[in-house]
Amino acid sequence: MRKNIVAGNWKMNKNLQEGVAFAKDLEAALAGKTLKCDVIIGTPFIHLASVASSTKLGVAAQNCADKASGAYTGEVSAAMVASTGAKYVILGHSERRTYYGETDAILKEKVLLALANGLSPIFCIGETKDEREKNVHFDVVKKQTVDALFELSAEDFSKIVMAYEPVWAIGTGLTATSAQAQEMHAYIRQTIADKYGKEVADNTSILYGGSANGGNAKELFACPDIDGGLIGGASLDVEKFIPVIEGF
Repeated sequence: MRKNIVAGNWKMNKNLQEGVAFAKDLEAALAGKTLKCDVIIGTPFIHLASVASSTKLGVAAQNCADKASGAYTGEVSAAMVASTGAKYVILGHSERRTYYGETDAILKEKVLLALANGLSPIFCIGETKDEREKNVHFDVVKKQTVDALFELSAEDFSKIVMAYEPVWAIGTGLTATSAQAQEMHAYIRQTIADKYGKEVADNTSILYGGSANGGNAKELFACPDIDGGLIGGASLDVEKFIPVIEGF
């Protein structure tokens, strides 16, 4: 059975002390609640070890290097991420693709290194506003999936969490309608089924990201192929993040 997951992506926010305090506050706020999803927080690199050791929540890095080790000043390897106690790594986020030139070829290397070090990639795919308006959004999302992931074995692919993030809905206040999101999630699941078979596809968690919040989470998460969310802004405040988690 695939998991329901609500993952927060802090992006470049919160200093170390604020991050540790947030993790403790979130865990305290969730204490005693019957959770119907896994909760993960995606922190900056410098927070990982401290947050992972101070909470039982899942912890994700927001990136890792496409090299195993060596003279790559400023980079952080998948092995380093794993050594902090983090279990997940967010890869392919549109901000990484857009601002830092990450290609499908680079992301393929990152995924392989993440898996080799026991990390579960949360792999982001999604189209721009222009691509949707040109009606090539399905082609774009399929290419991102195929080019970066479809050389994996079925066993390795089963360790991937997919995250559909329409680029036009990230941080803009725009959100795909539940029908638009469900349509794309179903397409992604069918694309996986065509390659790896129905069982693998049915067991793959596919998250929605793109201005998801406490006001729309319940409707989005009720869709049959939406298994949770990768949450940006609403994950920075415990009082805003809890209603998203309660969307399940």
